[in-house]
Amino acid sequence: MTDDLSRSAGQRWILPAGIEEFLPPEAERLETMRRNLLDMFSRWGYELVIPPLIEYLESLLVGVGHDLEIDTFKLIDQDTGRLMGVRADMTPQVARIDAHRLRRDVPSRLCYLDAVLHTRQTGFAHSRNPLQLGAEIYGHADISSDIEILRLLVKALRVAGLDRFHIDLGHIGIFRSLSQQAALSADQESALFEILQRKARPEFDAILAQLKINHKVADMLRSLIDLHGGPEVITEARQCLSAATKPVHEAIDTLEQMATAVQCHMAEINLHYDLAELRGYRYQSGVVFAAFAPGHSHEIARGGRYDEIGRLFGRTRPATGFSADLKTLLSLSSVAAVQRPGILAPAWRHDDDEALGRLIRDLRLQGERVIYLLPGQKGDAQAMACDRRIEQQQGRWQVVPVT
Repeated sequence: MTDDLSRSAGQRWILPAGIEEFLPPEAERLETMRRNLLDMFSRWGYELVIPPLIEYLESLLVGVGHDLEIDTFKLIDQDTGRLMGVRADMTPQVARIDAHRLRRDVPSRLCYLDAVLHTRQTGFAHSRNPLQLGAEIYGHADISSDIEILRLLVKALRVAGLDRFHIDLGHIGIFRSLSQQAALSADQESALFEILQRKARPEFDAILAQLKINHKVADMLRSLIDLHGGPEVITEARQCLSAATKPVHEAIDTLEQMATAVQCHMAEINLHYDLAELRGYRYQSGVVFAAFAPGHSHEIARGGRYDEIGRLFGRTRPATGFSADLKTLLSLSSVAAVQRPGILAPAWRHDDDEALGRLIRDLRLQGERVIYLLPGQKGDAQAMACDRRIEQQQGRWQVVPVT
């Protein structure tokens, strides 16, 4: 019986799968990265917003795909009886803030970094409680906004301490326009989209044959699976998609302009094209991109243009942005944890002289970690991660090395 109780008590402290906690010194390393990223966003002119953790479900899920709805924890508001949801993605919330709370006529640059919660182990690191960071530009439709967002993403990865990564670049408009040219229904388009993401050629060929669409359009759709690689993909796309409608050619031109900008501003970035890259297809509308790191099977950040999301909130505003998970970036970062040594102060007494208190205040103002020794506690200065201590010598309080 005692063993059963002991085992039962031990189970109480097990965290659910996909839920993480951070202990010293990793928690401080995470917080340092968070501050550095928010400071960098601010220097680029992005204003911080903090959306609520929970909202009424109809507001939280407006315009999002089926996957996000499944990922959202739902509960009943005890005050109103209405269904509420815990946010699984902050991007729609920030779009709502721009459309309804800020209502600016000029472009808005907004950023965010806070916790979200998923019902499943999905996303960047299969975590159920990511720390989602991101930045968005609202109210500007020109490609220069997409270029700025991509540059900001690269800068964020550098600030987070990622030395090696590459960017995959695609365009939602290519597949979407080809689907329209093929006169596909919404269900047919969705089925093709799902197979295209897996690049499952036999399945793709089978469904194209089943749909009995124009063979030229079918060939163009089929070619998307192979249109990935370096700069040569642009030339190949122009040839393979020559019979496509005008929006397809405009999308290819946009990708070429993005690549030129990357070469001008970020020549060291390894840029790939992938015309089957359709992450965020449900609500994105133009250029899409994702960052990948060696040895990591999933993207570490994603972004792109999603001009339609503002319309869903009653105010059409072009938008582009990116998001990532801070915990994933921390796990890949080359920046080591820095353990700052502290200074051990004598146990505090109510009658301590003012000189000791003044010294401790001055040290803390200088950024030093000063830790009071608690009366009767075990452990010396080294056990408390202190390499110095405050001692009274010749009638004066002084900081001396721990020997």
